[in-house]
Amino acid sequence: MPTQDDVLGYFDTLSNWGRWGDDDELGTLNHITDDVRLAAARAVRHGRSVSCAWDIAVPEEMERSTTACPCAADMPGAENMPAPFHNDRRWGFSNERLGIMFHGNTITHVDSPCHIFWDGTMYNGRSHSLVDAATGSAWAAVTAAANGIITRGVLLDVARVRDVPWLEPGEGVFPDDLEEAERRQGVRVRSGDAVLLRTGYGRARHEAGAAAGFTQAGWHASCLPWLHEREVALIGADTPQEVQPSGYEDVLMPVHAVSLAAMGLWLLDNCDLEVCATTAAELGQWDFHLAVAPVRFAGTSGSPVNPIATF
Repeated sequence: MPTQDDVLGYFDTLSNWGRWGDDDELGTLNHITDDVRLAAARAVRHGRSVSCAWDIAVPEEMERSTTACPCAADMPGAENMPAPFHNDRRWGFSNERLGIMFHGNTITHVDSPCHIFWDGTMYNGRSHSLVDAATGSAWAAVTAAANGIITRGVLLDVARVRDVPWLEPGEGVFPDDLEEAERRQGVRVRSGDAVLLRTGYGRARHEAGAAAGFTQAGWHASCLPWLHEREVALIGADTPQEVQPSGYEDVLMPVHAVSLAAMGLWLLDNCDLEVCATTAAELGQWDFHLAVAPVRFAGTSGSPVNPIATF
């Protein structure tokens, strides 16, 4: 079990600053090479796709204003538009204005490196001052992944390995759990992979609703050297990633802080991995092609996403 001093040391020992150049904003996504993407395509052996995201609820998680116009010719100002708009009385439309705060404990989203600062500094040594209230972040925003995150995904079902429906809030997942899941599932995490951790919280959330508070199962900080050594490109979980409480008085969220600020390791929070897990068990296949396509919100520290696993 690493001490707090060990975890604080991870900011140096696991740092990827300068590894891919001083101007790099991709961080561990650099592990996803063309060969890795080709290998991910070969993981498709059955042609079955499943979503790994939750619906975004209205109105709890999304402010929504919907406009419905049954006949476009009747909308205000239609008479001033080109003739087809006010001559054709058969077509109408609906549209929406949305407001979403996607960071947090419920919405499936990706975190880019600019989401977390440590001692006022972002990934690759950039100052927090590069994040402006009006324009957002000028460094390591989600648009760095504008071409998508396309790689091999590996589901490590630790709840299944421990033979429990779900891990209890506050239970951590350790490197031994990851390697036991690999052994039982007949898969090995390799460079460029996305690793999705199932604690079983998705099942609990389906049965009882989203939990309140700040206590959850998830990655223990001791997994960080393991993820660094395996050259993982992206990690996800069915919780907001890390076990809480973290066990470290001076490091509230070590997985977020070390991953994003030091390693440049992108995070996929709040996945729904239940269908993915049942599909993997049914097919006896725990790796798959994973596609994550962030919305190109300029200057933002992440994006709501719908990760798609194709077996």
